[in-house]
Amino acid sequence: MIEYVIEANPDDRILQKASSILKDGNLICLPTDTNWVMVADITSKVGIEKLYKIKRELMQKHFSILCDSISTAADIAIIDTQSFRLINRITPGNYTFIFEASKKIAKLVQASKTDKEVGVRFVPRNLVNRLIEIHGSPLISSNITPKLINRSEEDESPIYSFELEEKLAGTIQMIIDPGEIEFDGISSIIDFSQDSGPILIREGVGPVDFLR
Repeated sequence: MIEYVIEANPDDRILQKASSILKDGNLICLPTDTNWVMVADITSKVGIEKLYKIKRELMQKHFSILCDSISTAADIAIIDTQSFRLINRITPGNYTFIFEASKKIAKLVQASKTDKEVGVRFVPRNLVNRLIEIHGSPLISSNITPKLINRSEEDESPIYSFELEEKLAGTIQMIIDPGEIEFDGISSIIDFSQDSGPILIREGVGPVDFLR
């Protein structure tokens, strides 16, 4: 089922419907700043297991947690004052942050239980943040890869919602389509889990000059 929305002002009724789908342990699909993603309710064991099964990944692999605010992230990640101030200056933005995992997220996600880490994103897209706000909790996400929709890795042509509906039929209960999409590129990954301070893991489109 494809639901069309306006990115700047998405219909709350559609997002409430999406939230209900997530709470029932099902998956939805929507675009972020970097790619189309599948998301599940972070508190739903059934939803998380479905996400890993579709991606054919072991539960020890990390998927990013989408949060709408640092205060929301503080419930699943251990963020010290210095890191909080730095992140507050640059978010939302094209970043993925690695933190020490809280006990709460370690109970919910096997990967965080295994290595005590959690990857968090504050996506610079109103649609994503409004969905999280209405849903009332973070979302665990994984990118839609070419392989998942039977494309070659070299195929860089745009992915459209009708293609996702066709290729992911029976696995995704809703696709939220805000119309024309222009992705920014890959996120910069910064590790805040070390005592030595933030470490750049991958430089993407998120500016990292402040680390140098």
